[in-house]
Parts: sequence; structure tokens; C-alpha cells
Amino acid sequence: MNARKEDTSTDTAHVSRVTISHLLGISSLSAALLLSVWDIRLSMIPLSLFVLASFTAPFFTSLSYFLPVITHGKSSEKTVSLTFDDGPDPLSTPALLNLLAQKKIKATFFVTGENASRHPDLIQDILRQGHTIGNHSYHHDPLIMLKSSKKLYQEIQRTQDILKIFGIHTLAFRPPAGITNPKLGNILSKLGMYCVNYSCRAFDMGNRRIQNLSGKILHKIQSNDIVLLHDIVPAKEKKQWMLRWLIEIEEIVNGIQKKGLEVIPLADLIHRPVMKSIRKVTDAPHYVCPASES
Repeated sequence: MNARKEDTSTDTAHVSRVTISHLLGISSLSAALLLSVWDIRLSMIPLSLFVLASFTAPFFTSLSYFLPVITHGKSSEKTVSLTFDDGPDPLSTPALLNLLAQKKIKATFFVTGENASRHPDLIQDILRQGHTIGNHSYHHDPLIMLKSSKKLYQEIQRTQDILKIFGIHTLAFRPPAGITNPKLGNILSKLGMYCVNYSCRAFDMGNRRIQNLSGKILHKIQSNDIVLLHDIVPAKEKKQWMLRWLIEIEEIVNGIQKKGLEVIPLADLIHRPVMKSIRKVTDAPHYVCPASES
């Protein structure tokens, strides 16, 4: 297993509380007070801009607006990392694992708790082959950031509880669709976690658009990029589309190498552990995780 066993307390707790939203809010309030001296109506301009920024900023997934968000690596070498979201899937994930094994590449899988509970054997396979696992919420609800703090906490914690069955404590969380909100920072701090998004993606809409997937990634990939891909079945769910998807992934790997870049584990790229081992993973192919709830 590629989980790092060193102490991670300094990596996941006590992150800086001063964010872009704090600085912009203070600046907007100060500007509003100054403008109100001339005309109270003018004070609405900076306040309105702050509200607008707070509404749109979460959709810019590389922006640490409400909380620190990791989107790039810190390596001095020409390296990148591959991450796969939304799985595991009983059809596509095993095929992907075989391909990664052939290429001797270690990736990070941001799994949903729902899929992890349905396919415990695949979680074990991912770990046995030396990959790391991140938390991608339980249901992958794209609107989760609009819901209550309690609901958001439950979505993350429930997935953590499921992954503990496999002997790991996940430190990295990737929000559905990469969207954040003002509540997420405090929740992750309580859980001893941090937020990881990405810097290179193909806008494949969860493998709904795999046409020229490799071309889109290779056109813009640069050193220290965190690449977003998905390991769920292509939307059309036909054998030829599965094959096309695997070919696209292989072309991405080959193209990265042709560019003189090396694919390394995410933990090595960002200099922070993605997960840590809490006990030895047991081989239990017939074990079934608790049934998912609606």
C-alpha cells in the first residue's frame, strides 16, 4: 500500500484561516465605509461586487477562495500525477488497473462512498496495487455545497467510515465537480483533511465525452499538473466505447512520457500524504460493506 505512515498532523491541521474571501470581504467593507462618506448609495458597489465574487468563485476550481485548495504539485522535477474520480466501477476500474500496472504507474482514485461500499473487492485491488485513495463524498451530489453543514459533514464522514474498513484514513478530499463553499474548510479541518482539486482536465463530463480525450489533455499538460480523469464506464456503455476509452488513457500516458514528463504518485507531487494506514488491510474477497442508504 502506498499510504505514508509518518505523522501527518502538521499537514492536515491548523491551515491558514486567511483566505481570498476574507481579504476581499474586508476590502469590500472598508471601501463601502469610505464611499458612504460621499454617498451611501455608492457603498453598495463594493458590497455587490463581493457578493457576486462569492457566488461565482467556487466554480473556478483552481481558486482557493473559501479555503486552501491544492491544484498543482511542488516538485522541482518534470512530473505530473494522474487522478481518477467517481469510481470504483466493476467494468472500467479493473481494466484501468491492468493498464496502469503495465505502464508501472501509480495513480490516486477519488472514490465515492457509495461505490466503495458496493465494490469492496475493487478498493482492495486498488490498494494492493499500490495506488492511493481519496474521498469524493458518499453520493457525489453536485449540489451538496448548497446543502447544510450537517449534510456535507455526513457525506464526507460516511465515506471515511467505509474506507476505514480497508485499513486506511483518507486525508485528501475532492469535492464533487470541484465546487467548494464557506463551510467546507471548517469541516475538513475537524476531520483532519485537506482539499485537492486539479489543474488539467478535458471536460469529459464524467466520461460522457471521451472523443479526443488524450488530445485535450496533452495539448495543455505541464509540469506539476494534477490531471483529472474518471474511471467510470463511458456513457454509451458499449464494448467499443470501453476500448476507445482505454486507448485514450494509454495515449495520455504515452504522450506524457513523450513530452519528457514523468507520472508520479500524487503524494510525491504535492509533498503531502494522500492517506495513511490505520491497520493492515485484510484479504476478504467475500466481505460486503454495509449496504448503501438512499
